[in-house]
Amino acid sequence: MGSDGMDIGFLGLGIMGIAMARNLLKKGFNVTVWNRSPGKCEELAKEGASIGSSPADVVKKCSITIAMLADPSVAISVALGPGGVVEGITPGKGYVDMSTVDSATSSQIAKAIEAKGGDFLEAPVSGSKQPAEAGTLIILAAGSESLFAKVKPAFDAMGKKSFFLNDVGSGAKMKLVVNMIMGSMMTAFSEGLALADKAGLSQQTLLEVLELGAIGNPMFKLKGPSMISGKCPTAFPLKHQQKDMRLALALGDEVGQSMPVAAAANEIYKKARSLGLGEQDFSSVHQALTQEAANASDSAKAAA
Repeated sequence: MGSDGMDIGFLGLGIMGIAMARNLLKKGFNVTVWNRSPGKCEELAKEGASIGSSPADVVKKCSITIAMLADPSVAISVALGPGGVVEGITPGKGYVDMSTVDSATSSQIAKAIEAKGGDFLEAPVSGSKQPAEAGTLIILAAGSESLFAKVKPAFDAMGKKSFFLNDVGSGAKMKLVVNMIMGSMMTAFSEGLALADKAGLSQQTLLEVLELGAIGNPMFKLKGPSMISGKCPTAFPLKHQQKDMRLALALGDEVGQSMPVAAAANEIYKKARSLGLGEQDFSSVHQALTQEAANASDSAKAAA
């Protein structure tokens, strides 16, 4: 099913949003964009996008508006704040929030949209910069099933698979579980690289051994070489990974699930943020562990 000239609004042109909006343009959708800093809008205007003056303005112009925002506070201000999405919603319009937020935030936005007669879908994604650019994201949608059917052609332009998970909150929860596992795996991987190095082993050989075994995975293969070199181009900022760990742990508290591994991983991300690594790729958590090791060895030398 093609775009059929469908009008889609797109709010938020960060690392992910700009790539996703670009894929919609490439597939023939009429896209109207808005971003807090307007420079990114100009970039997409050159590729055929229209520019909205506010989220409400975008919603008024489009039958369906998609948002890809940084965190719960931004998602709420763009939806419910002055000039926000809710101001532009009228019966029959759809709002699809693809940001990674907690289920309470999703529910709050859903109620406000539905009170104005609009349809709401939360649709967080699994995948970072490269899948966003390639149009191979995994989309975890929940909320209005009729809106899911309407927006499916747009999802197909941005992702390789869309899941419909029923009630609002389920998409948010599934995304937090996925990112909690990813974040915990990354800290274990970082510890392994650091330990191999300290034990006089080749980190490169470790990567080859891991890739051939049962725990080989695309993340280790993609991130490992840049982690060894210490140059990690930002695909998913570390501050967002820590935010997802925090939200996942809060979900664990809510449902009474013990999460000792995720809790320990969260502390390592917090340490990395305190070292000023928040804007860098989440794989930079490796530097927090190696820096800690270097500091410990300096202290040992000083004590000797």
